[in-house]
Order: sequence, then structure tokens, then C-alpha cells
Amino acid sequence: MMDHTGIALVPVLLKAGLILALIVASLWCLVRIVKWAKGLPKAAYLVMAIFPLLSLFPIPPPVFKNVAKAKQEQRKRKEAPGDPPE
Repeated sequence: MMDHTGIALVPVLLKAGLILALIVASLWCLVRIVKWAKGLPKAAYLVMAIFPLLSLFPIPPPVFKNVAKAKQEQRKRKEAPGDPPE
């Protein structure tokens, strides 16, 4: 029989490499922005004004919706007749 663990490892390594590359690229961009802002006082004010605006756009929490659905399903299962008590 052939061992397929090496084949499954390739996509995992590719995803990990992509995540690492994105982290490094974003850190490099942030360092460049800070250096640019330090060089120009007006740019520093611009950067300080833009970064708080990012918090105005909420990130939708799909995890909370899934948790709420799971709780509802759990209540329904407990209320169903004939189920043994847990």
C-alpha cells in the first residue's frame, strides 16, 4: 500500500507558508508606514487619524451565530420527549 501522508502534508505546508508570508508582508508594510509617518509630521497626523477609523467597521462574528444555533439545537434536543436525561 502507498503512504498518502506526504500528499496531504503539501497543502498544509502551502497554507502555512502563505499565512507566514502574509504576516511578514503586513508587518513590513506597517514598519514602512511608521517610518514614513515619522519622517513627515503631517503624515503622522494622517496615520493617527486613519487607524482609528478601521475600528468603525465591525467584523461580523459568524462564530457567535453558530454558537447561538448550537444552543437552540441543544435546547430542542433536551425538550424532545423520550430522550433520557443527561
